[in-house]
Amino acid sequence: MMQGEKDRRRIAALDPGREKCGFAVLERAAGGAPRVLLQRVIETRALEREVKEAFTALSPALLVMGNGTTSKEARARLARAFPALPVAVVDEYRTTDLARWEYWRAHPPRGLRRLLPTSMQVPPVPVDDFVAVILGTRFLAREAQEERGTKL
Repeated sequence: MMQGEKDRRRIAALDPGREKCGFAVLERAAGGAPRVLLQRVIETRALEREVKEAFTALSPALLVMGNGTTSKEARARLARAFPALPVAVVDEYRTTDLARWEYWRAHPPRGLRRLLPTSMQVPPVPVDDFVAVILGTRFLAREAQEERGTKL
């Protein structure tokens, strides 16, 4: 392991859905905010291929998955395709609302739309990828908090 590498934590995060999934890979350096290395919306039918490509290219330590409606089916598919893949489940409570807010923060409305509160607008694209980032961030924050608790 290179110097500083043990202080880093790289994970993949998945917001499973029937037709599409949010997928992200994040990295946390000790003491820093997570950095998003990959963020995209993928088709559910391509789930195994997308996960394999991301794990090959970016080598995350594990997959964090939301506990929503289709999570059991997605987890079963991934367990069949990648039996050794470590998976952690994270609560999805209010992630869609937070993802909409993050979307508008990243892509502020323009023109006349900027006059309407973003809480009254629907993003023009799916925000599942933002949900995946939120799930990954929640996991890394919880993990960092647990690490600090054991060091006290």
